[in-house]
Amino acid sequence: QVQLSESGGGSVQAGGSLRLSCAASGNTDSSAYMGWFRQVPGKGREGVASIDNVGGITYADSVKGRFTISQDSAKNTLYLQMNSLKPEDTAMYLCAHSTAAWGLRFRLLPGTYLYWGQGTQVTVSS
Repeated sequence: QVQLSESGGGSVQAGGSLRLSCAASGNTDSSAYMGWFRQVPGKGREGVASIDNVGGITYADSVKGRFTISQDSAKNTLYLQMNSLKPEDTAMYLCAHSTAAWGLRFRLLPGTYLYWGQGTQVTVSS
């Protein structure tokens, strides 16, 4: 099993930045790739970005050029640097861990992930 714990959320004004962190513990050697998702009440989880251990990265079109996903394998920590934030970025942000071998184009789909954190809230005001 893998346990995930997110931090770094908060309230910022439009144009501001936040850096989210996700600390992983447990059987982290089983990782194929990890991802960030976001969810607003009443809607499904939206894939934001994913990263694997050989540099494979994918982003949702809505965040390309503004968000950067990275990981520190030594610390078992996943990051999401969010710049130029917009009010429409307001959501609960969750990190997720996959042990499956899905290709890049599938990695923003929540069904390809097995373990999930509880999330950290990001609120962007205009």
